[in-house]
Amino acid sequence: MRRIKVEPAHIDHRGEISDLVLERIDAITRITFSVGAIRGNHVHKETTQWTYVVSGKIEAFSENDGELTSEIFEPGDMFVSLPGDPHAMRAISNSEILVFTRGPRSGADYASDTFKFELI
Repeated sequence: MRRIKVEPAHIDHRGEISDLVLERIDAITRITFSVGAIRGNHVHKETTQWTYVVSGKIEAFSENDGELTSEIFEPGDMFVSLPGDPHAMRAISNSEILVFTRGPRSGADYASDTFKFELI
């Protein structure tokens, strides 16, 4: 998991425009969490997943070289999970995220590239 700093591409008196992902996307998924809910706990073999926090607060977990790490993400924060990166999220408060994916994990093919991996 790697944090991505979202920078505005344009700012004027009307507000800001920020490009969240500048790569080909196969799916955009909206996910909500109730407080304490855990999502993920899996790994994708071929799919890249960008996660943008719309509201609330989540703790995102990943494993690198056998070491479990976590980081807190709030509205406007974004992170990416690359193929082979186990990842999970726990809601610290009611939350909403947008997940942008490139690869076979989308729509009816969700299960084709999603493999359980118990992180938390």
